[in-house]
Amino acid sequence: MLIIRRDSAFMYGSGSVTYGDIKLDAAQIEMNLRDNTVYAVGREDSLGELTGKPVFSEGGTEYEAKTMHYNFKNEKGYIQNVVTQQGEGYLTGGRTKKDSTDAFYIADGKYTTCDQHDDPHFYFQLTKAKVRPGKNIVFGPAYMVLAGLPLPLAVPFGYFPFTDKYASGIIVPTFGDDYNRGFYLRDGGYYFAINDNIDLALTGEIYTKGSWGINARSSYTKRYKYNGNFNLSYLKTILGEKGSPDYSAQTNFQIIWSHSQDSKANPNMSLSASVNFTTSGYTRNDLNSYYSPSFTENTKSSTINMTYRFPGTKWSMSTTMNVAQRTQDSTLAVSFPNLTVTLSQVYPFKRKKAIGAEKWYERIKLSYTGLLQNSLTAKQDEFFKKSLVKDWRNGMKHTIPISATFNVFNYINITPSINLTDRMYTTRVDRSWDAERNIELMDTAYNFYNVWDFSASVSLDTKVYGFFQPLGFLGKKVKMIRHVMTPSISFSGNPDFSSGFFGYYGQYTYTDTRGQEQMKKYSRFPNALFGVPGQGKSGTVSFSLANNLEMKVKSDKDSIGEKKISLIENLNIQESYNFAADSLRWSDLSTSILLRLTKGFNLNLSATWDLYTYGLTPSGTPVKLDKLRIASGKGLGRLMRTGTSFSYTFNNDTFKKKKKNDKPGNDNSEAEDFSSGGAMQDRNRRDEENGDNSTDFSPDGYAKWSFPWSLTFNYSVNYGYGAFNKQKMEFDGKITQNLSLSGNVRPTPNWNFSFSASYNFDTKKLAYMNCNISRDLHCFTMSASFVPVGPYKSYNFHIAVKSSMLSDLKYDKRSSLTNGIDWY
Repeated sequence: MLIIRRDSAFMYGSGSVTYGDIKLDAAQIEMNLRDNTVYAVGREDSLGELTGKPVFSEGGTEYEAKTMHYNFKNEKGYIQNVVTQQGEGYLTGGRTKKDSTDAFYIADGKYTTCDQHDDPHFYFQLTKAKVRPGKNIVFGPAYMVLAGLPLPLAVPFGYFPFTDKYASGIIVPTFGDDYNRGFYLRDGGYYFAINDNIDLALTGEIYTKGSWGINARSSYTKRYKYNGNFNLSYLKTILGEKGSPDYSAQTNFQIIWSHSQDSKANPNMSLSASVNFTTSGYTRNDLNSYYSPSFTENTKSSTINMTYRFPGTKWSMSTTMNVAQRTQDSTLAVSFPNLTVTLSQVYPFKRKKAIGAEKWYERIKLSYTGLLQNSLTAKQDEFFKKSLVKDWRNGMKHTIPISATFNVFNYINITPSINLTDRMYTTRVDRSWDAERNIELMDTAYNFYNVWDFSASVSLDTKVYGFFQPLGFLGKKVKMIRHVMTPSISFSGNPDFSSGFFGYYGQYTYTDTRGQEQMKKYSRFPNALFGVPGQGKSGTVSFSLANNLEMKVKSDKDSIGEKKISLIENLNIQESYNFAADSLRWSDLSTSILLRLTKGFNLNLSATWDLYTYGLTPSGTPVKLDKLRIASGKGLGRLMRTGTSFSYTFNNDTFKKKKKNDKPGNDNSEAEDFSSGGAMQDRNRRDEENGDNSTDFSPDGYAKWSFPWSLTFNYSVNYGYGAFNKQKMEFDGKITQNLSLSGNVRPTPNWNFSFSASYNFDTKKLAYMNCNISRDLHCFTMSASFVPVGPYKSYNFHIAVKSSMLSDLKYDKRSSLTNGIDWY
């Protein structure tokens, strides 16, 4: 309703006044046209609740209030109980004045990031404040109120900046204490918003007992080109008092770099990097690593790779750098630079314009791989003291496989092949025996040496199919069983590359401790990067038999009325016999089996069987004898090694049985709109309108209870030879097992429990266990992590405001990692 008088106007109901970019909505508006002022207020409904509160908007910012006086001419106003959103938080004020510069002056205001701003879980009580919308809030004395209770946490003044732009700024540090290093300030520094493609965060940490550290983090990206991130950390850790026996000072650093290239950037060249390089003591001295999976990692690896594919050809070239670290003994294994040149498979005699049938020589195919590698393995503190010429292992290798496949009698495939391998080294070792001093002499020569070998083979393979239809009394469900056998036989051979003709091996004679003259053959390239050809000539025939067993059964669920079930996916047996060997002609028997037990679980098991017996040398060392076990009455073979591993995840759906009527779209809840059910549906609709989705109700009126959980376990078991039993003249068997568990439970939407653990079967104890508990407290988040067992027993508690702007409003409490160590 609108009432207009000579110098005033009154609006009742849903009134609205617009003046330029200023708009005012309220249930009751009174305008004084003479002095350009307006007064707006809400009205009480039949229940006594205030509705139609004044809403003032200007420049995209809205302000809600209980009452409002505003002058459109000088743009000044007086507001009571203002409510406005600034940044990630909400500002409410008891008494507020607005000036012509759009600044607000507030007395008895509140600022909170809790979206329940009418009754927030926490807020800062501001005695006075100045607000520049979209820019900042500057306030005087303020204190914190939690759950309506004032806390003795006060500040004389404060500043809240607001910006929706990418900008640089200060990173406020975290405070706390560590058992060994004292009180600290950490993770504080400065963030540099360099440009839209790259940023940089420089942070540091300092402890009262002398330890300190710095960190640099950067992320970079270029659309359709590349992206990555870089992290460099340096730690100086000081433990104990200087001059005391337990004093130690350690210097550690970490480099993490990840880089990936967009496939659209360059179709012929790619660059990727995954670098995780740390010194051996970094993880043990970094507080952030205590409750992360990296804390239990014994090895770390880094790889940088660049590959270039020559356009229009089958040639490619790649260069890599690999670094492997073993933190247990501070060992570094570096391989750099590595160069690989590859020619993918080609048919060199294939006619470009073939006329008539294919010639036999057109089936000849070959490929080429060239390698250049340099590597060094050394302790971390000795690495840079090693000689580039004497200690680094380097070499080149060329490999050319040549083969062709021909079909004979339509059923048999014959594949002859020749493999050529050439190795190039820069060192050679010659050994001799000094009879006077009774020692072996070694002379290392540095030159260019060529070590090549070759082998030839012919293989034959085919497939044999067998079908079996079960008898009727076994049931009519099974329609057919199919057995596929793939037998293969191959002949391979190579000369004895240890003969003097090739020069890869040397020999000398010496007199042993019993006065007998012995001859020793040795390799002239003992530490060669690509090895040397093996000793002895070879003329080997190899046999293998692969089996596949499937069953076809009737099925009402399948569209064609039948389905295939894999009984044995693959059962393979391999054996070989070397005609050219003077002893031990039979190889170990190899078997493997693959079973598809369920849709998501396969069992893969492989085993090696020993066919020979064992004896002892004069010195008491076990040695394999040229006597088959079956000839000694010990059976065909003895299990030498086997093993398998598997993992599985159990969750809510693991043991659920699908009901026949549980089909998508088959929801009868609407049809069950009886008494309480319909009432609860109405309640659900009201909750959705009010934004309250915390509780979900069933059509029967009961609250639906959800309990998501998951449990993942990884288990591996391996069997192999252990110590030699001289009484039985056999190796004792040894079983090695590994078990790790991880789980997650959410009893309510806001609680979350997770854990991970590993079990040591040798000590019959938990090797490591890490537990995490988190709670969503609406505008707060709370988490606790703890290691309950083992030498690294410790805990960490954290509670903080969710808002990133108030991320420094938090409390952290942690124990030291070394508190749980038992001293002997």
